[in-house]
Amino acid sequence: QVQLVESGGGLVQAGGSLRLSCAASGGTFSSSAMGWFRQAPGKEREFVATISGSGHSTYYADSVKGRFAISRDNAKNTVYLQMNSLKPEDTAVYYCASRLSRYNSGRLYEYDYWGQGTEVTVSS
Repeated sequence: QVQLVESGGGLVQAGGSLRLSCAASGGTFSSSAMGWFRQAPGKEREFVATISGSGHSTYYADSVKGRFAISRDNAKNTVYLQMNSLKPEDTAVYYCASRLSRYNSGRLYEYDYWGQGTEVTVSS
């Protein structure tokens, strides 16, 4: 069983930055693609970014491309989401997820394990 624990959320002004972390335990981290998703109040959970097990492949939702960067440290079993130039519309609960495949995916239903989420609020 894989457990995921996110951290790093908080309140930030528009234009600011935050770095989210997700620590994984259980399973084989380097064999698991990881993803970040977010859910704003009253909206469905949506894809943000994903990274392959090796870290060599990444891709992003169009809404965050050029502002957010996903990375991972397989030695620390941790995945990160660096968020820059934050906008009020980035306000959401951010979830880390892992899948039982090293290939990344932007599809929510292809992920097997989820963290509890960390809240990000961007004020205007």
